[in-house]
Amino acid sequence: MLPEVVEVMSETLLSTFGNPSSIHSFGRHAAQLIRNSRASIADALAVSERQITFTSGASEANNTALIGYALAHRSLGNHIITTAIEHPSVINTVKYLHERFGFDVTIITPNEDGLITANLVERELRSDTLIVSMMYSNNETGQLLPVKEVGALLANHSAVFHVDATQVMGKIPVLPQEIGADFVSASGHKFHGPKGVGFLYHSDVLFDPLIHGGEQEEKRRAGTENIHSLVGMALALKISIDKMETNFQHVATLKAHLFDQIQGLDYYKNEFGPSMPHVVNIAFPNVNHDLLLTKLDLAGIAISTGSACTAGTIEPSHVLASFYGEDSAKLKENIRVSFSELNSIEDVDQFVLQLKKALH
Repeated sequence: MLPEVVEVMSETLLSTFGNPSSIHSFGRHAAQLIRNSRASIADALAVSERQITFTSGASEANNTALIGYALAHRSLGNHIITTAIEHPSVINTVKYLHERFGFDVTIITPNEDGLITANLVERELRSDTLIVSMMYSNNETGQLLPVKEVGALLANHSAVFHVDATQVMGKIPVLPQEIGADFVSASGHKFHGPKGVGFLYHSDVLFDPLIHGGEQEEKRRAGTENIHSLVGMALALKISIDKMETNFQHVATLKAHLFDQIQGLDYYKNEFGPSMPHVVNIAFPNVNHDLLLTKLDLAGIAISTGSACTAGTIEPSHVLASFYGEDSAKLKENIRVSFSELNSIEDVDQFVLQLKKALH
């Protein structure tokens, strides 16, 4: 987290102990902090404050949008479209809607060139399509998806458009009304805020709450608010947006420097079309990525293989499987390197040094 975020969260923990639902002065002070945080985030997205609902993160925001809207509008349609490269909080949620409630789900796979286009969505659109869900940028490859084109495509269709903007929030402008999104999800920790907090933008559509109880969040999400995290998230997003252009250029420089420094190594990129510079997915032929991750971890370098560890078994990346096929040897060769503006050229040099050692 940014030092300023840690500071404001610590101050809030020390000074704000009232329940924001209480009407005494301590409660009103807490409620004011929440209103200020909501106003700050709404301003960042150029939307109304009542269109922001706070959540525990993007996974809850994705679930709320998909399950909440699908169950509230079953009479309007039974078909959901998403892509094969979505985050598990989308993929597993639409599978849940299919298995438990009988929704018909279409999962779009990339073209041969690895791209997911608006045309692929258009081909699958039906009169009973209720929701189209698409990430803004992929968390494993950085690939940018055509959200604005899909938003335009859906402008004259009854389906709502859900965009998982977790990977881009605070890094590039995210304006829901400009991209035609009815729902936008985000997580605080992706822009140097606290973990375990996020938000859902929603247009003026109705959806069922996932969490029932009190009347918090205008009855959209019950439960006493996580005040210090909301304050921290709002400040982190404001700082990220204020420095957005400078930060983006710095990260682009780090990515370019990385590829300059690994010239001569035997590698290939898992990069498909326009991408965010914050995520680099590269692979080394015939080098097991789990072994490479372990060696780099021992050297103090944190990377990912894009795998998810579930019940003690390591699953290949479903994202790369959608590009190469589930039996491809390439699923055991890739590593994912993530940058932010807090990284330096020296960090990249140290990574490359340790990478070369690990490869030999």
